[in-house]
Amino acid sequence: MTGVDPTASVDPGASLASDVEVGPYAVIDAGVTLESGCVVGPHAVIRGETHIGAGTRVFQFASVGEIPQDKKYRGEASRLEIGRDNTIREFVTINRGTEEGGGVTRIGDGNWIMAYVHIAHDCIVGNQAVFANGASLAGHVTIGDGATLGGFTLVHQFCRLGRGSFSSMGSCIRRDVPPWVMVAGDPARPHGINTEGLRRLGYESEAQMRLRNAYRTLYKKGLRLQEALRALESEAGEDAAILELVEFVTHSERGIVR
Repeated sequence: MTGVDPTASVDPGASLASDVEVGPYAVIDAGVTLESGCVVGPHAVIRGETHIGAGTRVFQFASVGEIPQDKKYRGEASRLEIGRDNTIREFVTINRGTEEGGGVTRIGDGNWIMAYVHIAHDCIVGNQAVFANGASLAGHVTIGDGATLGGFTLVHQFCRLGRGSFSSMGSCIRRDVPPWVMVAGDPARPHGINTEGLRRLGYESEAQMRLRNAYRTLYKKGLRLQEALRALESEAGEDAAILELVEFVTHSERGIVR
């Protein structure tokens, strides 16, 4: 596929870099911006206002930048911002933001978003996250860098999944998942530290051990949450990962999986 296929519908109000590729019967609205190296597959639909960073590939039949599935939405201006080098596979649906949620859905760089994933209005996704087939985010969800969502994971609105967290296939997440923590089940329950994710993010074995100890303090010692936080603060020292864990749990509004 090279250039814009003659059967594609590209509104004159869209802005496409000169090397963007658009497949047969794709639809690109006014207000859409596609940076250099983007590829849009056949029958994909991209609505405005949507900005997609360089090197991102949108596969066939994906729906990107459609209006939010929110009954409160009344046509107010909102947008979708997608960063660089993302992979958005077949039948993925990503909605724009709402006025209540700040007006923007935002996705960072280098994310791997597999088929049939849904990312609802006002979600914020970091960098290098992995969404397996059928994972779904309700509105206002936040996903940290390097998080992995197993196939058909469901995430309740306003939940946060911390950096490097991991959900097993079919998890139903109703509360926040702290950084590095693995969860599984319905409702999702904690199942240890994501050591593979830590390794991929460059954490050495000693740092991994400290986080495993922090997990035991938070989940395995029979401490109340505030007691566990005080214990973690006292043992954290200058360990940035444990301090991040403490910060996340301290500011959790929905409560954490526990």
